[in-house]
Amino acid sequence: MTRDPYNAFCAGLPATLHVVQWGGADVWKVGDKVFAVGRLQESGEMAVSFKCSPMAFDILKDQPGLRPAPYLASRGMKWVQWQSPQSMPDEVLRDYLRESHRLVALGLTKRARADLGLS
Repeated sequence: MTRDPYNAFCAGLPATLHVVQWGGADVWKVGDKVFAVGRLQESGEMAVSFKCSPMAFDILKDQPGLRPAPYLASRGMKWVQWQSPQSMPDEVLRDYLRESHRLVALGLTKRARADLGLS
């Protein structure tokens, strides 16, 4: 997945906010919580980090082209970084981004979810 399709997909999820931070990364939030981080690698390919369930993390973290997300996973969070389309096709990555959005939204307060139209 390249930068424009990544940003377009994340923008299409409910109640999202895009910010550029952390040295030029495309960071997507639901409410005030991050659900996806995309950054261009030196190779020109995107690296996309997303939150996942503990079971998905255990399965994905050792797959070729995937790894525990730098910084986030080292702090005990269940985040994986996708590094190449050979590791998982774009449609599967979109499914994981959708699930990351859902998981992060569930972590918001009931009031925040209602204010965002996510209840």
